[in-house]
Amino acid sequence: MLTQRTKDIVKATASVLAQHGYTIIQRFYSRLFEAQPALKNVFNMAHQDQGQQQQALARAVYAYAENIENPSSLASVLNNIAHKHASLDVRPEHYPIVGEHLLGAIKEVLGDAATDDIIAAWAQAYGNLADALMGMEAQLREKSASQLGGWNGWRTFVVRDKQPESSVITSFVLEPADGQPVINFEPGQYVSIAVDVPTLQLQQIRQYSLSDMPNGHSYRISIKREEGDGARPAGYVSSLLHEDLKVGDEVKVAAPYGTFHIDVNAKTPIVLISGGVGLTPMVSMLKRAIQNPDRQVIFVHGARNSAVHAMRDRLRQAAATYPNFTAVIYYDSPLPGDVPGKDYDRPGFINLSDLRDKVLLPAADYYICGPIPFMRAQHDALKALDIRESKIHYEAFGPDLFAE
Repeated sequence: MLTQRTKDIVKATASVLAQHGYTIIQRFYSRLFEAQPALKNVFNMAHQDQGQQQQALARAVYAYAENIENPSSLASVLNNIAHKHASLDVRPEHYPIVGEHLLGAIKEVLGDAATDDIIAAWAQAYGNLADALMGMEAQLREKSASQLGGWNGWRTFVVRDKQPESSVITSFVLEPADGQPVINFEPGQYVSIAVDVPTLQLQQIRQYSLSDMPNGHSYRISIKREEGDGARPAGYVSSLLHEDLKVGDEVKVAAPYGTFHIDVNAKTPIVLISGGVGLTPMVSMLKRAIQNPDRQVIFVHGARNSAVHAMRDRLRQAAATYPNFTAVIYYDSPLPGDVPGKDYDRPGFINLSDLRDKVLLPAADYYICGPIPFMRAQHDALKALDIRESKIHYEAFGPDLFAE
């Protein structure tokens, strides 16, 4: 338990750390990778290059300091972090290393302003946070390993099928090399994939949503190839998987985790709202949910056009087959051959206020997935329609949804 004095010191220095947060975190990662270069295999180096991880961690440290008197307010955030850590195979022995270099970075950047009392207070606070996360992660790993087909750490899988879904998205069906069962998952969860990236001379890990129903013997992931532009390079891992990973090849896979999923036992309606590759967890959700004929499922999806719209024929077929399922597709840049009413339903960007009669359903839960600006916009649109925050769920694999 933290003493009140420790809490007071952490709260009092929170604004100082916020002011110098990005610089502190930059120095932290520099120290960490210099002392422990093997940890580059755990961190997303593309996000490192773009500064996203530095910004996200700086915000997390500040949020923890601001809420240190009421840590329960961060419960959902910590739960999400614990799931991601378990999926990345973060281990208890990593926490002291991270703590050492985080505190060292604070001391270096703040200089004499970081007194012994301040460093001691932050050391206690970090230890308290680390203990909480390690406990949560241990429970997640134990739960995974105890179930049929479950495991901890990395397991070798074989690519059994590779299927283009659009000009930018490809699906991979993965089966365990040992031929044994795989643990079931909650529709909406993800797995981590670890591959060697020759251009970096590192292993890199990425998390991809599962895009099919649980079946006990295989997983399907659907991956968008991240193209480069003037601001960022092409995706290291997505490019490698699209170009080089072939049927019969092996990859390392972590067990499914994630807090973004539907309650498969509920009968209340669900409204799925996605943009681009954000449809992948939604496909898993809807395929499971429509098995209950009493549960209404609405899927609102936005894409540029038919060239990049993955799984469109499957969605149309599902809508024609299941009376409890309705799909509304928006194209913001239709191709000349894209036919309204056949390829898509409405032109432009998703406008939930125009879909009031379809999406405002009693007791419905709303799930959002897509690029960060897209999710912010849809969240705000739902709030404007008087949807309670507790009924809005979203998934982000990069920076925080509401980060500036």
